[in-house]
Amino acid sequence: MKTSRRARMRKRHYSRMHKAGGLNLVSLMDIFTILVFFLMVNSSDVKVMQNNADVALPTSTAKQEAVENLTVQISGQSILVQGREVATLDGIESTDTRIAGLSEELAYRRSRWDDVPEQGLEITIMAAKDTDYRLLRRIMQTCVDEQFRQVRLAVEAEVSNG
Repeated sequence: MKTSRRARMRKRHYSRMHKAGGLNLVSLMDIFTILVFFLMVNSSDVKVMQNNADVALPTSTAKQEAVENLTVQISGQSILVQGREVATLDGIESTDTRIAGLSEELAYRRSRWDDVPEQGLEITIMAAKDTDYRLLRRIMQTCVDEQFRQVRLAVEAEVSNG
């Protein structure tokens, strides 16, 4: 049985109009390209160290960016390593040249390194600008004794107007 020309045209038209839809990958790739470009442009290279509001850092005009590494913070009456309290200022005797709790924590952190570089490990100390120098010296001495010899003091960048 032959089908008429008109019936064949309808069938062809129907099959063309009712094809299964497909996903347009070109548009999807364009969207992802734009998203990646946006994220790359808007990503920030600023290094931000965690700081509590109660530690007023001294200001500096240095242009060198901060390096993220192990952080010792003097906050109130506590000495913190990476936010964990390791010693209190009340427990430090005036004759002590080293701080016991800090020394133990740094020894533990150093033991996790396979090979300690000859110049020592890096550490950053965050202390308020009115911190007693003798306390700061004891903290630095404890760090050096535990092979954290690349000691940095955290400062706040001075804001320039102009």
